[in-house]
Amino acid sequence: MLAPEVCDRARLARDRRFDGRFFTGVRTTRIYCRPICPVRPARSENVRFFPTAAAAELAGFRPCLRCRPEAAPGSPAWRGSAATVSRGLALIDRGFLDGHDLHELAAALGMGSRHLTRLFVRHCGAPPGTMARTRRVQVAKRLLDETALPVTEIALAAGFSSLRRFNSAFRTTYGRSPSHVRRLRVGAAERSGTIALRLYYRPPYDWPAMLRVLSAEALPGVECVLEHEYRRTIALDGTHGWLVVRRAGHEHGLHVSLHLADFSRLRTAIDRLHTMFDLRADPVSIRRALTAVLPNGSARARWDGPRIPGAWDGFEVAVRAVVTRYVGRADTQRVMSSLVEHFGRPISGTGPPGLRRLFPSPRALSGASPGWGGLPPRLAAAIRRLARSVARGRITFDPGVAFPDLVERLVAETGLDRGAAEWIGMRTLGEPDADVAAWLGLPDRLRAWWERRRTQEALRPWRSYAALCLTRGVEPPMARRRSTRSAVGAGSRAAPAAGR
Repeated sequence: MLAPEVCDRARLARDRRFDGRFFTGVRTTRIYCRPICPVRPARSENVRFFPTAAAAELAGFRPCLRCRPEAAPGSPAWRGSAATVSRGLALIDRGFLDGHDLHELAAALGMGSRHLTRLFVRHCGAPPGTMARTRRVQVAKRLLDETALPVTEIALAAGFSSLRRFNSAFRTTYGRSPSHVRRLRVGAAERSGTIALRLYYRPPYDWPAMLRVLSAEALPGVECVLEHEYRRTIALDGTHGWLVVRRAGHEHGLHVSLHLADFSRLRTAIDRLHTMFDLRADPVSIRRALTAVLPNGSARARWDGPRIPGAWDGFEVAVRAVVTRYVGRADTQRVMSSLVEHFGRPISGTGPPGLRRLFPSPRALSGASPGWGGLPPRLAAAIRRLARSVARGRITFDPGVAFPDLVERLVAETGLDRGAAEWIGMRTLGEPDADVAAWLGLPDRLRAWWERRRTQEALRPWRSYAALCLTRGVEPPMARRRSTRSAVGAGSRAAPAAGR
């Protein structure tokens, strides 16, 4: 939690860099707000600060209907013991506690439930169960505001097991019913199987760079990248559709058009979008930490908010990695396009131009005959091996899987090296601390420096971003020329400040 003095200055300045990093509770109104709330700021002596929305609600405050705390960017990665809480929050955001209990969450994080609860209360101000309930209500509030979905569908999409529980939790949080809140919104669009959402991030965000990465890998028929827009077909638990993503005008957010035949898994879709476009990142903290560590000669002195290039489908990323291993990067796109044409399922209905197929499912590729497509026999066998491991559940890209577990299973089941497995895990789960330097091809002059233990510790928990910076020619500004030894030492000293 930031110091109260820092929070108060950020609140009075409406500094967007702090959006989502804390919430302000006003004692006189019992309302809590984001730091960027447009309402006239309350007196400093009348406010309290909370690390999370759940902590504010636990203290008896209700969400502001003007600044909409549910729309704030998600929690960024933290250091130290808080790193466990970060992983726990990511699992909660993905709906882990909708189908599991606290003991299972603690087991997934490698500790007991009592210790996990203590960590959550220390860093978030609320236990895991309260955090999960708040997130469900927040998702529901956004869907009420931004879509025309029926209230019953919204309750299920947000993770509630029944409409009665949803109504009770919503009324407890907002002091009014979901139907009443929906009547307050303006300009509701007619429902046609497509909904529009806004997903917010902390600036800066290098959107053109993200589009360049997606464009380089775009598979014809599955994806389409225009000058300012990304489109793709999607499959989600038996239903399919499409999405269109573009920058949201003057706001720090992305505008998403999402089409699905069944919106019961909408929360999963929203989480995948957050991961795919790395919307939870805190670029200011990352820049502060990496500026102190990265060697000056490694990149140009500019920093436009690079993000982890996530993925909609972890299986698709894994297939691409296997193909790259056997045919090289130059021929990967040709082979991937051939897979789509031979095994991709055509989609029905009318969607955006250029979208006509889904990426092949694990079941489709696991049954492919050995001689299809003229591929080298070893590559065809490797793809079938991966597909069968996924189809039989030996490898799962479910958001609830821990990053180290996914990496170990990929290495054991596919024969990929650890660098490739960490790359797949990083893109699938949005892992900020993956060691992907080898996969990205770190320059020879930096490899010895990167592999040093002191370097690795100084870069945590943002090794993913560091590797992207070093291989894409991007470096935080104000980096001073220093020796490798002094750079690592400075990084070690600067690390605690970056994680506050």
